[in-house]
Amino acid sequence: MEEKNPIQLDDRIHLIDGFDLGKPERTGTYVIEEDELTLVETGPSPSVKYIKKGLSMLGFSLEQVKYVIVTHVHLDHAGGAGLLLRECPNATVIVHPRGSRHLADPKALAAGARAVYGDSFSELFDPIVPVPEERLLIKKDGETLKIGANCTLEFLDTPGHSKHHFSIYDPISNGIFTGDTVGIRYEQLAKQGIDFFLPSTSPNHFDPEAMHESIDRIRSLGVDRIYFGHFGMTNRVEAALSQVSEWLDIFMGISEGVKAEGKGYDVLAERLLSRVKEYLNGIGVPSDHDVFVLINLDMQVSALGIIDYFQKMKH
Repeated sequence: MEEKNPIQLDDRIHLIDGFDLGKPERTGTYVIEEDELTLVETGPSPSVKYIKKGLSMLGFSLEQVKYVIVTHVHLDHAGGAGLLLRECPNATVIVHPRGSRHLADPKALAAGARAVYGDSFSELFDPIVPVPEERLLIKKDGETLKIGANCTLEFLDTPGHSKHHFSIYDPISNGIFTGDTVGIRYEQLAKQGIDFFLPSTSPNHFDPEAMHESIDRIRSLGVDRIYFGHFGMTNRVEAALSQVSEWLDIFMGISEGVKAEGKGYDVLAERLLSRVKEYLNGIGVPSDHDVFVLINLDMQVSALGIIDYFQKMKH
């Protein structure tokens, strides 16, 4: 895989590309340079080598890492936490109250991901290493973490994508690390001046009402920046939140139609992709653009989450 320098977002925050799924600009690790060196997200275990290289390029040792924050415990965000911690002797992992047991004992998480990714699982996620319980620190809604003389991060419970999800407010940049709660940003399009954001409705806790509430909560904060789990930062906050909210309603509308026809996951994934493609084609993005490799995958995973949501609604 090509080597990339960490992306400088400002004088204290960098983004290291983790090449999740073997693809650039998919998932990354944010490095917050404060008195207590802090990372947000690890990505899956195959990303750990890129984190180590990126920290080295920034002039940091693994011993200097004090906090590793994971927005939620899905493997593409937190799967590498145990592996990374083995080499960061002074680090503590910060996690949502509902996520800590899954990091300490990742068997159920691994089984869930194996069901989604099948034969590709090992290549994408192994090894999944438990995090020792004594190195986990839980942060509830509204709780804080002081990482610098003038920097105290705040944790906000933001369900919708998953029940074990918080977002992290950074007062210095007036920005928020949102994981997957307010969707995905496509860097491949942003480079061409197209700001495009879609919701992430993957299984198995997707809840559209909770997601709308979390979007509204983040909107009410008046932040200047959103740092996405996938991928990078935007300062077009209102455009991002509005797009994700609108597309969430579009997704659910398409899904209701598929459900009414008695069709399943395959048809839903195809229709979601078709609708997104139609929109992007309409603003000049050709159908053979690289971004559709990721969007196709995202629509498949999102379709699984929506079908799962409907099945739970029956019970």
